[in-house]
Amino acid sequence: MATIHIGRMIQAELKAQGRSVTWFSGAIHRERSDVYKMFKRPSIDTDMLVRISKLLRHDFFRDFSEGISMDENTL
Repeated sequence: MATIHIGRMIQAELKAQGRSVTWFSGAIHRERSDVYKMFKRPSIDTDMLVRISKLLRHDFFRDFSEGISMDENTL
């Protein structure tokens, strides 16, 4: 199973949409410095991820579920 790094995924989606960090930080009510820290994190609070998914109209949860291996030997 490939490791999913949600911070990089969010950053990539912002770039793909042509959105700025300033726009994003304002939309999620966080400081720009906090957004840059978020980009470095491999995980994120699920409530925040719901907000971001809705804001960007991208289902990051699907990205996670598609990356889950159902092989119990990978636990």
